Amino acid sequence: MGALSQLKYGIDWSSMGTMFLRIGAILLCLVVHELCHGLAAYYLGDPTAKENHRLSLNPLRHLDLFGLLMMVTVGFGWAKPVPVDPRYFKNPKGGMAVTALAGPLSNFVLAFLSALVCNGLLAGITVKGQTPGLMGALNFFYLLLVLNIGLGVFNLIPFPPLDGSKVVAMFLPDGAYVRWMRLERYGMLALMAILWLGWIDAPLYAVRTGLTDGMLSGGSFVYDAVLKLLG
Repeated sequence: MGALSQLKYGIDWSSMGTMFLRIGAILLCLVVHELCHGLAAYYLGDPTAKENHRLSLNPLRHLDLFGLLMMVTVGFGWAKPVPVDPRYFKNPKGGMAVTALAGPLSNFVLAFLSALVCNGLLAGITVKGQTPGLMGALNFFYLLLVLNIGLGVFNLIPFPPLDGSKVVAMFLPDGAYVRWMRLERYGMLALMAILWLGWIDAPLYAVRTGLTDGMLSGGSFVYDAVLKLLG
């Protein structure tokens, strides 16, 4: 259940500031995603993540350096999967599904919080103008919004080894469940081929754009409140 993302946002290597903003946002997305997998498993009775020191906000405990490099440069990357032992769960299939969902759901929560901050910053810019500090903060939180939505949406695709596949697995009979889970060893190669061919780019873009616009609109009350406060 490593955090995976398929995001077609290139990086402007001419700007070191942009590069560091992107890396910082990516680190936060991945760490929150993996931490929430581990926390969900822990509260369901599995101590494996805690024993492996994965219930931490320290990015070094979660990152795969090659996966991070791939995500920064080409928009597709991963973190180290949080170890989960379903034998600790009272309902192994259900426990795996809840643990899997915790990652994408955490990204959607972080995305909405970012949308609220973006609205507040936009109100500040409306009143005070485009200061370097406000614009830098707006760029960071908008990037955080977009990256978290992309990460959450992509991981909900019901295709092994993505988190959505664990939800599908919950409804399968035991024999089919075992066969489905075995697909994980080949799923990454198939997934990379699908992404390379661009077969799912259009629907992913549509969903990401719709959610981004929806969250910004849903947080517009913050814009109005800050505008009133500063005005």
